Amino acid sequence: MARKETSEADFGFRKVAPEEHTRLVRGVFDSVAKRYDLMNDLMSGGVHRLWKSALIERLAPRPGQTLLDVAGGTGDIARRFLDRAGMGSSAIICDLNESMLRQGRDRALDHGRLAGVEFVCSNAESLPVASASVDAYTIAFGLRNVTRIPEALAEARRVLKPGGRFLCLEFSQVATPWLKRAYDLYSFQVLPRLGAWVAGDRESYQYLVESIRRFPSRARLVALMEAAGLEQASARPLSGGIAALHSGWRL
Repeated sequence: MARKETSEADFGFRKVAPEEHTRLVRGVFDSVAKRYDLMNDLMSGGVHRLWKSALIERLAPRPGQTLLDVAGGTGDIARRFLDRAGMGSSAIICDLNESMLRQGRDRALDHGRLAGVEFVCSNAESLPVASASVDAYTIAFGLRNVTRIPEALAEARRVLKPGGRFLCLEFSQVATPWLKRAYDLYSFQVLPRLGAWVAGDRESYQYLVESIRRFPSRARLVALMEAAGLEQASARPLSGGIAALHSGWRL
């Protein structure tokens, strides 16, 4: 049966047409690309680095493996993967925004890490990657910016080899009442001001805060992963549910 076309998408708290959503998301990351890594450190107090380390530990890369890192932007997940996987490993960094990929190339040059790295500008919903060709698919803080999440998950399964691993690191929902109140206050009052001060763009960081609230719950995303054919799907909350690591396999 043909998949029903999505008529609207959430851009933060706004409803927009799918094609408009893609354009708006591209505009957000074109705006913040140069300060993206710095803002991640400031917004999370550096904790995002621990979350990304947890992703790599869960993935446990091995020599000779190929990673596809979608919404890979500045390349920090790919660099961690290659450092851990070692000899014969390779990484494809895919991002919707050429401006983010430029930052990734610059950082790869700074780290002397160009061999075995490919940069691809593409939408997560239609990847220019062969079916059953990669050992691992990762997406960190990018899935909530995708216009059609089910299509992106279906693409993830398509490109994974049998036995391949899917890992999604994403902001999530805080359950503890006192932590939720503090997190909401920080998110809505502090982060947009920080974006205005550091990146000169309050609106983009207002969108990023709102997009977290519109993202599916852990249970809902697990269900979407299973519907896309990713098996043994699970979600592990991090830092009290501020973030979560979602895992699945193509078996």
